[in-house]
Amino acid sequence: MNIKNRVTELLRVEHPIIQAGMVWVSGWKLASAVSNSGGLGLIGAGSMKPELLKEHIQKCKAATEKSFGVNIPLLRGDADELIDVVINEQIKIVVSSAGHPGKYIDRFKKNEMIVIHVVPNLKYAAKAESVGCDAVVGEGVEAGGHNGIDEITTMCLIPQLVDRLTIPVIAAGGIADGRGILAALSLGAEAVQIGTRFAATKESSAHENYKRKIAESSDTDTILILKKFGMARTLKNKFTKEIIEFEHSGISANELKNVLGEKREKLGIFNGDTEEGMLEAGQGSGMIYDIPSVDELMKRLLNQFDKCLNSVKEYC
Repeated sequence: MNIKNRVTELLRVEHPIIQAGMVWVSGWKLASAVSNSGGLGLIGAGSMKPELLKEHIQKCKAATEKSFGVNIPLLRGDADELIDVVINEQIKIVVSSAGHPGKYIDRFKKNEMIVIHVVPNLKYAAKAESVGCDAVVGEGVEAGGHNGIDEITTMCLIPQLVDRLTIPVIAAGGIADGRGILAALSLGAEAVQIGTRFAATKESSAHENYKRKIAESSDTDTILILKKFGMARTLKNKFTKEIIEFEHSGISANELKNVLGEKREKLGIFNGDTEEGMLEAGQGSGMIYDIPSVDELMKRLLNQFDKCLNSVKEYC
């Protein structure tokens, strides 16, 4: 893969592959490994307090001389403090999600930061462009974790964003191998963001039970839950079965929130409780069969991309 475009130039990376900043998964080891392999690694601030984020940033700096960034969910109560850490540590790439970047864009730009915002539809993408974001990640409903209520697939979302926006579009959702990367670029995306495939790597900070659960999953093993608030795609387990039953029973969002409890994501992803925990993962899980190192995975993705591209050329 030898691609130079607006995204690779903007992020100063060799390959148009961004590792998603996933909660309880994306620590400094994963982010630095991805960056050292030619992609863009992201530290996931969504599961970190400000002091822990600072620690991960400093360790990542020591582990790589390449570009890396931080993902910040803007709806977090301590988002301002997390942003302070990122600014003080002179991080130049921020991927924001779960909120409106307009509230913070002046602070980001004052500190000469590249701002990429994750969006589930054209409306939010246009808003991100209008306030000054440098690019957007268009995330289809195939993606793991929290998704847009419109449930637009990656295949349908990306071309619409490309046609309507002037800033670069990065594709996410259901991309787990080199074929998916080629497909996304064919739709007009200038890079891809990959989550679940990187979650199941040796450098991921997730529990081995969670990684194995991904590697053992099939095409029907994820499900959308919590449609009353913050819809999320997770792997099926005892917890999701109970949540679906409660949702169908007609209880209120507040009652469902009490049933959900706190730190279910940590319980499943970080602590490894694969029955009672919330195991966020995308539909690409069905294409994942092992737990390689990041270096092995990146080489595989690039080889798959080149092989698929050569195969497509035979038909042109």
